[in-house]
Amino acid sequence: MKKPKKRGLSGQARDQISGYLMIAPFLLLFIIFIVVPVVWSLILSVTHYNIVQPMSWAGLNNYRDLLTNDDLFITACKNTFTYAIIVGPAGFLACFVLAWMINQLKFRNAFAMAFYAPSLAAGAAMTVIWLNLFSPDRYGLINDKLIEFGFISEPILFTMDPKYIMPVIIIVALWSSLGAGFLTNLAGLNNIPNDRYEAAQIDGIKNKFQELIYITLPSVKPQLLFNSIMAIIGSLGVFDATVGIAGFPSPDNAAHTIVGHMFDFAFLRFELGYASAVAFILFLLNFGIGRIFMKLFSSAGE
Repeated sequence: MKKPKKRGLSGQARDQISGYLMIAPFLLLFIIFIVVPVVWSLILSVTHYNIVQPMSWAGLNNYRDLLTNDDLFITACKNTFTYAIIVGPAGFLACFVLAWMINQLKFRNAFAMAFYAPSLAAGAAMTVIWLNLFSPDRYGLINDKLIEFGFISEPILFTMDPKYIMPVIIIVALWSSLGAGFLTNLAGLNNIPNDRYEAAQIDGIKNKFQELIYITLPSVKPQLLFNSIMAIIGSLGVFDATVGIAGFPSPDNAAHTIVGHMFDFAFLRFELGYASAVAFILFLLNFGIGRIFMKLFSSAGE
């Protein structure tokens, strides 16, 4: 009698298994470093926990106190949204516009390096440089020149007066915003085939503005999506720049942000349940605004 042949896996099944094996390392790291921390933060946010005492159930009390009784959190939200509304869109547009302009220049690699170089330095190093400009005494370069030319009679307290603190932080952030987003846009622009522009000229495209609207922007949608998400995360997660310029806590809490509020309760007061509630609200903000931009920059059917 003939032995029945063993049926092996079909080609489609083998391809599926190979695909799962290839994605397994990323999926494992994603679960460990993204999913688990988010779930654990959500669990902590509905408890009272300060490391020393046992964890106790709090329900939605942390969220209720955060949104109704915590005036400092409301101040942090105002400061963060003010920063994000200006720095996020302005930095996003600056990254694309400068990349688009430099991509048309002859020595674009040199110009790209010149614009990208500031982002290579650490935030603390950039803060030291800008503090030399905005120092609240006569030794600050800006105060020194304003006094020298007679515009003011005494130094402006750029990093101590609540009226000036946030504008200074925004200026520093905009100057140093040309980082990965700038290079991403430049790479996307370089990858657009020239024959696409040649075909567009045959079809009636007559100037650079029409090329930008009908060819360039649709071709770099993936890069725009990536940069918009990074701009959201960077603007809503501002903290290091505010501490470097205004200190922590800042004068009259003029530079107090959501991440600063979370840092305060997590690492200074050790109220991890309350800090986790702040973190989860920040996560929801990032996720919700990110979904809006995904809809905005996704092509039809994606």
